[in-house]
Amino acid sequence: MNWSSVPHDGPKALEEVLLATTHIRTYAGSQHLTNASGFFFDRDGRLFLVTSSHVLQDEASGHLPDRIEIELHTSAHDLSNIAIFSIPLFAQGAKLWRKGSDSAGSVDIAVIEVSIDRLPEKTLLRAFNVLHLHADDEDVAIGDGLTVVGFPLGFHDTVHYLAVARSASIASAYGVRFQRQGYFLTDARTHRGSSGSPVLRRRRLAQSGRSLHAWQLLGVHSTRMDIRTRDVIEDESLGLNCAWYSDVLLVLTA
Repeated sequence: MNWSSVPHDGPKALEEVLLATTHIRTYAGSQHLTNASGFFFDRDGRLFLVTSSHVLQDEASGHLPDRIEIELHTSAHDLSNIAIFSIPLFAQGAKLWRKGSDSAGSVDIAVIEVSIDRLPEKTLLRAFNVLHLHADDEDVAIGDGLTVVGFPLGFHDTVHYLAVARSASIASAYGVRFQRQGYFLTDARTHRGSSGSPVLRRRRLAQSGRSLHAWQLLGVHSTRMDIRTRDVIEDESLGLNCAWYSDVLLVLTA
């Protein structure tokens, strides 16, 4: 199957962003380790799965999966029809994913190429591309509304295998690397399992709210932000999160 032949005749009433996100399960052999979120990115006809790099490897916590599984829709008319698609993380001991980095060090974004020829027949999906990284002359600033689409705690519509969305806002100066790191802050309620979710801004001049073209891909959700000096009894959590800037995808998928 060629990438160009993947069907694009999905349900008309469905927001296409839900077909661009997928539930990730990590495994060490047959042992299920964690749940996470991810999304598809198309670069010149090559298909990539994007998620947080700590989903694929986190030596500090001992999280060392050797494969992941994602859910793919296989019917444009019945969203309950899916295929479980397994993606190995290593080949002959070499890792198959690419991890981001910049002048400040590691970036918590990773991509792994999906072999299009291995996709199940009639796979139905959408993928962001380079155009989704552009603001299209619209201003992006602190306080702007965002949407984080993913699978918090693995929760989702388990009949139709669709993600859920959280409302958020930009909580730090957009375009400025927070504390010189390659991320900005968002204000949103998030949980484990949301790592790897796309952080999106709805374009103000979008023609169709259900089309994937309606969204700008600003970042990739990584983790909750907290401060060590917080009194866990007296002080609530900050409720802030790190979203790594999505422009690193231009390097990772080159």
